[in-house]
Amino acid sequence: MSEQRVIVVTGASRGIGRAIAVALAAPGHDIIVNYHSNPKAAEETAAAIEARGGTPHLRPFDVSDPEAVKDAFKEITKACGRVDVLVNNAGITKDNLVALMKPAEWDEVLNTNLKGAFLCSQAVVKTMMRQRYGRIINVTSVVGVIGNAGQCNYAAAKAGILGLTRSMARELISRNITVNAVAPGYIETDMTQKLPEKAREALLPQIPAGRVGAPEDVAAAVNFLASDAAGYITGQVIHVNGGMYMG
Repeated sequence: MSEQRVIVVTGASRGIGRAIAVALAAPGHDIIVNYHSNPKAAEETAAAIEARGGTPHLRPFDVSDPEAVKDAFKEITKACGRVDVLVNNAGITKDNLVALMKPAEWDEVLNTNLKGAFLCSQAVVKTMMRQRYGRIINVTSVVGVIGNAGQCNYAAAKAGILGLTRSMARELISRNITVNAVAPGYIETDMTQKLPEKAREALLPQIPAGRVGAPEDVAAAVNFLASDAAGYITGQVIHVNGGMYMG
């Protein structure tokens, strides 16, 4: 990766997003830390970025709000001059069985997880096309590939990200913009800690590695895809799941 980069990570206040923002931090790199509702956690991410020599910029906005996204990226581009890397990581869950799922639970998850990735990509792509350089990395999930009971909304959103990734990759590679995805398996985060203990115990035997993943495992894959070494890789999905799914 070059000495100076402007990098936007959505949902970067904690968990996988924080690990990604910190992994991408380095002297000369501006890291835009997007968050929605937890400024204290975002400040902790900023401190970790500074510890690695990066320059953090806290940028609260709702990725599912078209006007908020448009305004945020205008301000980012104006302040930093460019955007080199976008990591679409922001995501939520609203789990329920399909027979009981409320339309609002469907809409909230699709709007944040899928529409948000589209809106942020659309907001940054013209800048990347003008500079003839860019890396867009979308965080999907093993659930988007194999499904999961009680998560039809989440699985649909994460599966949609795969199609979004591959389509954008075909559109943008001629401008030296790569678009790839990282699909985490069972990663130890605040989100997975909300799972019932029985569900957590049932997951472990499904992981050939014999352990759950850490956010840093996902961040390492993102770091590679954001690097110059990955310039000839686009439209791909890197599965980070300890062997839980191989495809």
